[in-house]
Amino acid sequence: MSTRSHGFPEEHRDFASMGHQDEDTRVSAVSRIVDRPVSGESCLVMIYGPTLGRRFPLENEFLTIGRGGDNDMVIDMDNVSRGHAKVAKRDDGIYVEDLASTNGTYVNDIEVKSDRLRNGDLLKIGGAILKFIQGGNIEAQYHEEIYRMTIIDGLTQIHNKRYFLEFLDREMARCSRYDRPLSLVMFDVDHFKKLNDTFGHLAGDYVLKTLAGLVSKQIRKEELFARYGGEEFSIIMPETPGKKAGIFCDKIRRIIETTPFTYENKEVKVTISIGLATMAKHRETLSFIKAADEMLYLAKANGRNRVEGIPDE
Repeated sequence: MSTRSHGFPEEHRDFASMGHQDEDTRVSAVSRIVDRPVSGESCLVMIYGPTLGRRFPLENEFLTIGRGGDNDMVIDMDNVSRGHAKVAKRDDGIYVEDLASTNGTYVNDIEVKSDRLRNGDLLKIGGAILKFIQGGNIEAQYHEEIYRMTIIDGLTQIHNKRYFLEFLDREMARCSRYDRPLSLVMFDVDHFKKLNDTFGHLAGDYVLKTLAGLVSKQIRKEELFARYGGEEFSIIMPETPGKKAGIFCDKIRRIIETTPFTYENKEVKVTISIGLATMAKHRETLSFIKAADEMLYLAKANGRNRVEGIPDE
């Protein structure tokens, strides 16, 4: 890491070890921190990328970000330019400036050339995501962010596998105790590797994030939608029998199939395969997940873009 006098010093707080999670299940905050005035301390926190949880205090005049080793913040990823962006202090606040990067600089999913950062903004540099935190209680905000990294996926901003497993354990116990129905849905993106190979990994990230946003709108407050890992997702549906869950599954399948996904002016055809299981024959968490997963693989084996596991009755 560069030690040039104009650069921002880094605090070596790499929380990658806190995740027994792999690259596909790195996690972060679900909600924006409330926008606060320009005054007070500021920092960037890596919420998705190679140094998960690392904090970069913004103390000096500016900070450069890129793949090259001479940057103040080095992000060693192929889709990050050698000199990608700069974060600089001005009289009226802190701004991010794109340095003519190949893949662009994004603030809250909007490509920018120069933009003032506000508390809670998400800064996307290639395949990495940084969160801008600012305010007098920055230490408390930072530790809150670290906690949220344990339950929320950084890319899609939905719950992660860890939280999914905890939620499923609780709901299985509750539904078993009161003899209530519980359905479990597993789905993934068809031909996702081919999509990445054809359009690039940033297009793959775009598809996963957009898909998660579409499905999230269909989820009730008592249900849980999570990224299980990679391109695989899961939905836990308490108080929902299999037949009704099957109708819901086909609804989201059709939504994804008919929604245009456009990345860099290129249309990306996206479909999903879905597996469904009910708790009736399963009393252990892993057995229940395996049943839904087997239905997912059956859907893929039977031609993809379909739902398997809907009960006859």
